[in-house]
Amino acid sequence: MSISVHSADEPDMELNTTINTTPLVDVMLVLLIIFLITVPVVLKQIPINYPNARNIPTQTKPENIVIAVDKDEDIYWNNAPVDVTQLRPRFVDALKESIAKGAQPPEVHIRGDKDARFEAIGKVILAVQQAGIQKVAFITEPQNQAQ
Repeated sequence: MSISVHSADEPDMELNTTINTTPLVDVMLVLLIIFLITVPVVLKQIPINYPNARNIPTQTKPENIVIAVDKDEDIYWNNAPVDVTQLRPRFVDALKESIAKGAQPPEVHIRGDKDARFEAIGKVILAVQQAGIQKVAFITEPQNQAQ
């Protein structure tokens, strides 16, 4: 680094008109080093095709059956309480009714509480399978990243 110092009482004092480039060169060298270190890190990535994430809203049709299982393992058929022993006959009746109308077979949408035991939800799935309904879906909430 260079610096020129003049005292104020010198008679032949000249105005210094040259640009001091030393700080500029120092800053540029630091930027060059940072650039040379970060470029290989950015370029050496494994190419990955990311999936397209999209939220598809549930299409509620009148023939869909929504079964809810709460944390106490109580089962609800379209918001009406129902016993687990009544599920299979009701599924069979709903399937026969849709076939008689010439419509698509009903879909069963299961809403299960996160604290419910899997056994209660398994009983619902078993009743759906025994009734012969092919389409079963689970209704969930998107996962919150903050949790």
